[in-house]
Amino acid sequence: MADEPLVLGIETSCDETGVGVVRGHTLLADALASSVEQHARFGGVVPEVASRAHLEAIVPTMDRALAEAGVTLADVDAIAVTSGPGLAGALLVGVAAAKGYAVAAEKPVYGVNHLAAHVAVDTLEHGPLPEPAIALLVSGGHSSLLLIDDLAHGVTPLGATIDDAAGEAFDKVARLLGLPFPGGPYIDREARAGDPAAIAFPRGLTAAKDLAAHRYDFSFSGLKTAVARWVESRQRAGETIPVADVAASFQEAVCDVLVGKAVDACRSSGVQTLVIGGGVAANSRLRAMAEQRAAKYDIRVRTPRPTLCTDNGAMVAALGSHLVAAGVAPSRLDLPADSAMPLTTVSVTGEERT
Repeated sequence: MADEPLVLGIETSCDETGVGVVRGHTLLADALASSVEQHARFGGVVPEVASRAHLEAIVPTMDRALAEAGVTLADVDAIAVTSGPGLAGALLVGVAAAKGYAVAAEKPVYGVNHLAAHVAVDTLEHGPLPEPAIALLVSGGHSSLLLIDDLAHGVTPLGATIDDAAGEAFDKVARLLGLPFPGGPYIDREARAGDPAAIAFPRGLTAAKDLAAHRYDFSFSGLKTAVARWVESRQRAGETIPVADVAASFQEAVCDVLVGKAVDACRSSGVQTLVIGGGVAANSRLRAMAEQRAAKYDIRVRTPRPTLCTDNGAMVAALGSHLVAAGVAPSRLDLPADSAMPLTTVSVTGEERT
């Protein structure tokens, strides 16, 4: 095996079929097939539709990734696959494919945590991750703060969403405003023409009474409801909804909470590196606000380029490469798809399932 492992990664946790190829911290290929347009008319991801789309896309996406990287399956040192968390049926497609390719090519397989992979993908952009670090992961299903002491062997959850995740709130508010699915990019675009101070929307779990029990937890359900009530009251009065101002004010409230708690976690932990990952990490206001506020305390913010923030195979390959280099044992071939995989499990190793 070369000094820098060549790892292939498979991602099928939701509506993106991703296959990536990574050597060490160098990205060689990142092939993607999205079924988002098939879900758009339903206003959200339909698990059965996602599973069928993965079945149809996995083989051609694998072929494209290998061709783009200029390697064959026989060349890779290991195959990594998202085994959780995510949609059960979607995960099963990727896990089954990884097992099949691993057996055919006689390669070890690593079942990895989808959220840990969102942290690992930053190494493809900025090199090895300083440890310890704080990671803020924000997506359609997750809003989490993690302390990364040793990414190969485990992470410490500091806080998580207790209801709607940030990305889910973006989707629901976009629907209220008549914007397409997924809502994040459209809210971001509209907000650029709006006033973020136009409407005083609430900041969930930031009041003094909440901080004792929920200092690093997130809640966006109340914010979503506040936006809905504001819009509905104007509609009943026959007023035109200022979409840009609503989008900007809502986005500002979300980013204010996310960044405030992330910077607080860094300061209280004595950590000078903040990694932001997940689909919502592509949001332009979140990135700008994080840079601005972190700079006051000499905290370095690391955020992958937007195309690496959303679900992709490159992030799974990046985590797989990190695990191989760290000497972590691979998974067994009875590797499960675990839709509720806990954050504390970075990878499913052979020792854990003996």
